Amino acid sequence: MTRHFLDIHRLCAEDLRAILDDAHARKKARLGKPKGWVDADAPARDRVLAMVFEKNSTRTRFSFDAAIRQLGGASIIANAGDMQLGRGEPVEDTARVLSRMVDAVMIRANDHEDVERFARVATVPVINGLTDRSHPCQILADIMTIEEFRGPIAGKTIAWVGDGNNVCHSFMHAAPKLGFHLQVACPAEYHPDLRDLAIGGNHVTLTSDPAEAVRGADVVVTDTWVSMGDQDYEARLDAFEGYTVDDGLMDQAQGDAVFLHCLPAHRGEEVTDAVIDGPRSLIWDEAENRIHAQKAVLAWCFAG
Repeated sequence: MTRHFLDIHRLCAEDLRAILDDAHARKKARLGKPKGWVDADAPARDRVLAMVFEKNSTRTRFSFDAAIRQLGGASIIANAGDMQLGRGEPVEDTARVLSRMVDAVMIRANDHEDVERFARVATVPVINGLTDRSHPCQILADIMTIEEFRGPIAGKTIAWVGDGNNVCHSFMHAAPKLGFHLQVACPAEYHPDLRDLAIGGNHVTLTSDPAEAVRGADVVVTDTWVSMGDQDYEARLDAFEGYTVDDGLMDQAQGDAVFLHCLPAHRGEEVTDAVIDGPRSLIWDEAENRIHAQKAVLAWCFAG
């Protein structure tokens, strides 16, 4: 059976834990090695990953390219606008064609349903590299980073401050699987999708008060208030007044709390320079861990 990685809530807790453990192990095994060194087991040897981008990308593009190379494979990168997909070719036809040409496909898409449609007919693994609904690869990297610096994720409290967006949704998906609690603070008009809130169940608390969400948290996370495609910049700036993560807000969390941001950051809006560049920030480790987390995802997909 073909293994797709579309959303965290679709994986069983055991598979999710195995992927995270593999990510940790792969990172440790290549300590001190050059970036192009291939992992000893090379689970992607002779395999090709197609990467299809409908949205601009830095971290997703570089981290997936590095990941497949470090696993012993190769990549083909295309922007959707350069493909027939960008001229109206059905998603299903593109999926059938690419399934004959590559061994896996990573898609960074505007519409989550397009990735679902692609996966329904693809005969090779399909990986969600980001959609308007979710960002599962980012959350694996975030959880990996938390565990590196603060130990097992189970029992931890994570505070999300800001837009109830795709990254927030994926945190909600992971909470019941891995046994942590997510405290979300957002304005009412920018709350998370209720379907994703339901998936989180009693592992998620929703409030409009950032201080309430952050109080006692082990980790504080935020993201840009205006995502690619959002047309309501000024309205969002007004709505998110008071949601900036600054030192005062961080001080409401646990004394050893850490800060995460998936980047790119709008410094001075959702986070201050003092926090993002300060000693509690783990953003550079978080960014690097996209490589290791995605290597583990690819290895899991290929083992199916």
